[in-house]
Amino acid sequence: EMFDHAYNSYMDYAYPADELMPLSCRGRMLLNCCFVCFEQLLNKLDEFEEAVKKTVQDVRFDNDIVVSVFETNIRVLGGLLGAHVMADVLKQRRERMQWYRDELLHMAKELGCRLLPAFNTTSGLPYPRVNLRYGVVNPLSRTGTESDTCTACAGTMILEFAALSRLSGDPIFEEHARKAMDVLWEKRQRGSDLVGTVINIHNGDWVRRDSGVGAGIDSYYEYLMKAYILLGDKVYLNRFNTHYSAIMKYISQPPLLLNVHMHNPTINVRSWMDSLLAFFPGLQVLRGDLKPAIETHEMLYQVTKQHNFLPEAFTTEFRVHWGQHPLRPEFAESTYFLYKATGDPYYLKVGQSIVEKLNTHARVPCGFAAVQDVRTGTHEDRMDSFFLAEMFKYLYLLFSEKSQLPINIDDYIFTTEAHLLPVSLSTTQPPCHTNNTEPQAHEDDLFSYSCPSAQTLFPNNPTFAKTIRDSYKYLTGVGRAQQASPLRGIELPLHDMGLEPIEFLKSMGISLTPLTELVSASQGSAFQHSQKGVYKLKLVAEVSQTPEHEEVVPLIVQLISPPFLGRTVLTAGSAKFGMDLTKQEHGMKGSIVKSVPYTACGPIENAVELQGHVALALRGDCMFAAKARRLQEAGATGVIFIDHREGSSSADTPLFQMVGDGEPTDDITVPLVFLFSKEGATLTAALQEHHNVDVLLLPKEKQLGKEKSEKLNIKFRLAKEGDFAEGETESTTIQLVLEQSETNNEAASLMRENQETCSSPQKDPESSP
Repeated sequence: EMFDHAYNSYMDYAYPADELMPLSCRGRMLLNCCFVCFEQLLNKLDEFEEAVKKTVQDVRFDNDIVVSVFETNIRVLGGLLGAHVMADVLKQRRERMQWYRDELLHMAKELGCRLLPAFNTTSGLPYPRVNLRYGVVNPLSRTGTESDTCTACAGTMILEFAALSRLSGDPIFEEHARKAMDVLWEKRQRGSDLVGTVINIHNGDWVRRDSGVGAGIDSYYEYLMKAYILLGDKVYLNRFNTHYSAIMKYISQPPLLLNVHMHNPTINVRSWMDSLLAFFPGLQVLRGDLKPAIETHEMLYQVTKQHNFLPEAFTTEFRVHWGQHPLRPEFAESTYFLYKATGDPYYLKVGQSIVEKLNTHARVPCGFAAVQDVRTGTHEDRMDSFFLAEMFKYLYLLFSEKSQLPINIDDYIFTTEAHLLPVSLSTTQPPCHTNNTEPQAHEDDLFSYSCPSAQTLFPNNPTFAKTIRDSYKYLTGVGRAQQASPLRGIELPLHDMGLEPIEFLKSMGISLTPLTELVSASQGSAFQHSQKGVYKLKLVAEVSQTPEHEEVVPLIVQLISPPFLGRTVLTAGSAKFGMDLTKQEHGMKGSIVKSVPYTACGPIENAVELQGHVALALRGDCMFAAKARRLQEAGATGVIFIDHREGSSSADTPLFQMVGDGEPTDDITVPLVFLFSKEGATLTAALQEHHNVDVLLLPKEKQLGKEKSEKLNIKFRLAKEGDFAEGETESTTIQLVLEQSETNNEAASLMRENQETCSSPQKDPESSP
């Protein structure tokens, strides 16, 4: 029913657009076609056949559009291949689709050919973006200037490309995807066997060296394991096992999975986790390593109990770091795998909670809406295609018996987008013979070449999963009475900031004392196992009043070009980094240009247009500092960030200062200001109407054309008997008389009715304070 509500809303309000905007009840064009292969699992065979016909009829790839190679591969190519496999199954059964002539496979091959130019690099790692019509190097492509890509972006091609090669008979796709996997393996840090997050596609140097299992790396590890399952090549399994040993040694800190530095993996590089790592317990199930899978999954479940959904990022103390929840399916995915591995009905209850929270907090008349902030429950006008492709599939399979499904689910492997590819590809189609890269020898363990059942691991102990979970039952404090504690440890993994933790917190107005100075020897014994460089401290002073010089100074964006001529003034917030506008006598002037992409969270596509102009960028998806760096590198002379929360305004929300991303921000030198969405809408509307808009960025007190108010000295004195006019009484009136002073020739008086009776003993007015 939930799938029908979402899918029918898409068909009614969005088709043939790629995604549904559930609040606006209209479509958004992104070039995705991921919906087509799902209905068969729900035995909606008529709808499936109709969806295939519509895809064949309506989808075309000869478009002058720049797309993400990674997203197009996992969503579009994977969707086409999965739908082709399902259509072929129905045709072979002679139940329906006798008209089908591999049209989806032909479309998949055409799309694969349009993605191949991205692999034309010296290293073999693909460009992150490609123009579907013009490729990469063509002057009309509007791409090809990128130098970096994420590890997952380069390492999440092998399932779809290998399946395409083996289904079409053309080995070129598998060869390119395998080459990219080979490069990532060769570039791993040999001491730790970890990989970084971002890599240079030309020389193979690591650009970001933090290593984890979440965003930026996640599906690289997933595809190593699944490539072995799909293709039967032990090289992939050996590589996965080598990486997995490193992950469990350095990154896994049960139940947490924390990013470390690939060259110095004993140091955590941040104290928060992103929600994409929720897939990892499911991957651990595939490897047969159930105990850490149960531990991490239970931690994630406790976070959902606290916030209804997994925030996009949350701290090691389970507080919200980034509040968005775009209806990601990874937690449901791991829940499904754990239930299938253990048979424990507890995971059916977890699935039930997911269903109930989606219906309660995300369901809207036109589908399901992403949650903009789990703390407030506000919605965002998006329903990503992965929500249809993955979320309902895993939930439906969780509550279904095998006999209720139209296929044997064990004959297929899920891609990262939950499209189904047959494991028979390893034997019925010839493999690619170009891989000679062997991993280092390593010691095998129980799980290296098998996926043992729960009964094998825990014989005659049906409660083993509960025993593991109970240790983390009250991890976040939800469900347990809070107990006051005189001491509270605070971990400060601030190694990458170049500041001593105590000094760093002092700069924030917090005074701290090392815990070891405050506890007795018996109390302190529990704290002797701290990692090197991590301080455990006790807060011994209240947060101090923010010093006056640290108050947020309101800035403005003043429109000075015709027809505005300075009359339109927008209140703006400042940043704790970048150019200090309060020290610029005349502010900073420039013409505004909207960044492409608007969030500035990927390579800037209109760098030429931005040169020498002030960039407009939308808040969200990545940190302010990351946006500022990209736009500054693109040639922008300033940046105006616009809030992505609909309806926010400076009249209703206090101004705040934008902060950095934990990295040094001395390299950011352009001025940065922040507009709430209502003020931002005024600015973007002006740009849309007049195309060329000049603005002035400066402190509000230096507003161009603003008349300075003259000071008026005011004295107060208490009224004496006889000062009251006729009809006034002492008990109901306060009269404030502003008398003329020697330095001011103006006098004024005002009278205000008091709302309550004022009475006090008689005092000498001259001696009163």
